[in-house]
Amino acid sequence: MPGFLLSVLSQVQCLHGGQAKPTVPNPRVLVSGQPTVLMTSPYVIAGCTFPPPPTANGPCVTAQWTSGTVRVLSSGQPLLVQLGLAICAPTGTPLLAIATQPRVSAI
Repeated sequence: MPGFLLSVLSQVQCLHGGQAKPTVPNPRVLVSGQPTVLMTSPYVIAGCTFPPPPTANGPCVTAQWTSGTVRVLSSGQPLLVQLGLAICAPTGTPLLAIATQPRVSAI
């Protein structure tokens, strides 16, 4: 999937406004001087406002990306792009890449 590469400083949120951060940066590829993130790196989420059981099945705690670059790899793994898909646990809702660096894009 084409799009701008995500870095550790990219602003990523769950649908309920929780801030998502990667747990493992990829220092082998830098964009704007910041490490990128591999698709295999889980994200942790803080500040999700989705209610817990029994009202709902929230809040979002972690997320895993399911799509990233196809043609550009680092250490044999896809990198994350702004239009990639991620699923939050335990809610099953997606992550949204709100802001990222605008200089490097990949497919």
